[in-house]
Amino acid sequence: MRLNQFVKTAMVAAVAAVAFSSAVAADITGAGATFPYPIYSKWAESYKAATGTGLNYQSIGSGGGIKQIKAKTVDFGASDMPLKEEELEAEGLLQFPAIMGGVVPIVNLEGVAPGQLKMTPEVLANIYLGKITKWNDARITALNPGVKLTDSDITVVHRSDGSGTTFLWTDFLSKTNADFKEGVGAGTAVKWPAGVGGKGNEGVAANVQRIKGSIGYVEYAYAKKNKMSHTQLKNRDGQFVQPDDETFKAAAAGADWAKTPGMGVILTNQAGKSSWPITGASFILLHKSQASAERAKEVLKFFDWSYKNGGAMAADLDYVAMPAPVVKLVQDAWKASVKDASGKAVW
Repeated sequence: MRLNQFVKTAMVAAVAAVAFSSAVAADITGAGATFPYPIYSKWAESYKAATGTGLNYQSIGSGGGIKQIKAKTVDFGASDMPLKEEELEAEGLLQFPAIMGGVVPIVNLEGVAPGQLKMTPEVLANIYLGKITKWNDARITALNPGVKLTDSDITVVHRSDGSGTTFLWTDFLSKTNADFKEGVGAGTAVKWPAGVGGKGNEGVAANVQRIKGSIGYVEYAYAKKNKMSHTQLKNRDGQFVQPDDETFKAAAAGADWAKTPGMGVILTNQAGKSSWPITGASFILLHKSQASAERAKEVLKFFDWSYKNGGAMAADLDYVAMPAPVVKLVQDAWKASVKDASGKAVW
């Protein structure tokens, strides 16, 4: 099944659920990042079958998810860009990581197989700055001897919505290229000097599939399931690596979740010979003070179940499940921070 056929705003819980009693809880609601949408969809389907409780998750981008949780129009928000501690405090929000994965460059080049083309941060930055405009530019051909690259134009594809995927992409390019940092910078929504926009990972993937000679960036599951040509990428240790769950794990190996404020670890450009350089976590945002303790508990039950039962499903889609010590940190934070109107702990 092609992921870009998913309905954009979807009732992701399986409707083919087991017939449960009428006493089951109401579906919970969430909105935000498109990066984790494939795994949240999979978890929701299995959770619905196991418990009868569904998840209505709107895959609208991290910027939209942050807005909706601040406006309290959903039970939780989701963002691939972690919020800073002062913003979490100002909004009364708890933040915790749910899953890790990787962002990959994808290309539409005839005759180029998935994983064949090699890219460096320098070349990627210059393509996205509009300084490299042809596929047979000497800086690309030098990296790829034996790969047939023509003088066709490069069409840059980027996100058009507020996006945590864009944050990871621009954060990586800003860390590795001074011109990109000065000219574009890191953020969920930036002023691109070149290219065409697509909404969501789905929109970028669709544009790259449609436009010959294009390049874009998406979460790896979208590239893999759509059989799109991702590239290799040179990492901080100077090694060309392929994206998969092992190189994502390698990038996360040194993360210090306990000492990072708000658990807002950013995993781009990590050291390590095997590290995929555009790795990131996706975060859940939840109000600490809950008007409905029952709904808050249902949200926490869903993620508790996903931590315990969702690892294999995550691996199937090349995501990386959160390690047990991190899950313990998260659950301790739930107990300490999420309270009902009377101040009683929800979890």
